[in-house]
Amino acid sequence: MADKKLQIAIYWGAACGGCDVSILDTNEFILDVDALCDVRLWPLAADGKYKDVEAMADGELDVTIMHGAVRNSENEHMAKLLRQKSKIFVAYGSCAYMGGIPGLANLVPREEIFARAYLDNPSIEPGNRTVPLSETTVNGHDLEIPKFYDRVYKLDQVVDVDYYVPGCPPQPDQCKAAILALVGALTGTAEAPPKGAVVGAFDRALCDDCQRTKTEKKIKRFYRPWQIMQDPDTCLMEQGILCAGSATRSGCGVRCPNSGIPCRGCYGPAPNVLDQGAKLLSAVSSIIDSKDPQEIDQILEGLPDFTSFANRYGVPASLLQRSHRQ
Repeated sequence: MADKKLQIAIYWGAACGGCDVSILDTNEFILDVDALCDVRLWPLAADGKYKDVEAMADGELDVTIMHGAVRNSENEHMAKLLRQKSKIFVAYGSCAYMGGIPGLANLVPREEIFARAYLDNPSIEPGNRTVPLSETTVNGHDLEIPKFYDRVYKLDQVVDVDYYVPGCPPQPDQCKAAILALVGALTGTAEAPPKGAVVGAFDRALCDDCQRTKTEKKIKRFYRPWQIMQDPDTCLMEQGILCAGSATRSGCGVRCPNSGIPCRGCYGPAPNVLDQGAKLLSAVSSIIDSKDPQEIDQILEGLPDFTSFANRYGVPASLLQRSHRQ
């Protein structure tokens, strides 16, 4: 054990909170973390004020683990503040790493999101056309809420990130491995991973760890998982079920394919894959059993919305990302 406890912060941006739960899912291991570390900020578990972080010296925190994307001005402010106060900054989970599910919002303009949430939402009182403003005055008092940006940013589009821990959420074993790697590096008991490394996952594709049988079979139709009686031993893709395993980094334990559910890509692109969606598109193209354009179109009609599937966790990181302004 280190003579002095490590100083850490855990913070969230645009996310669901599942990454916080994944840290708690390490069970008794969290007690070992507590023995080694002082948690200086963790909104899920303890009260904390932004002014307390602002009062810290630069580099006073050994590690900040931030999950969630950057969707608004508060997310950006805290990401930059915690980066300034931290020696090591970790993007934890799919949203921080690639933009995650919130990043799908980049497929539509901000105005369309506001219209759906506040103007065309059947759950809102009829006739209510109130849309939130970042600044307003009520009864003579100036009120301010975070500015909702035109797009979602993955964390390293806003601040310098040292390490990435993928997953939606990261699996407990992966979380433990990442924390132990950081503790080892900071206490001098282990060599630090190279800057920019993906920590706690593997340098191979999910397909490499999947035990389902793979052949060169071609397909004539795509199915949703509930539309077909699956062969539990055969590659899902070769049964016509769209699976992102060939484009996705391994590290989750192949949990979804082992349960008969196709990989959705939450661990991000496999090593040496530039764009996860483009890689999956290549895989789909290689197994279609037809040269006839009309038949190919008919086969492709069986796919789910491809962009939202292939880039489900990484639109902000995708080559398809639309031009934007903030």
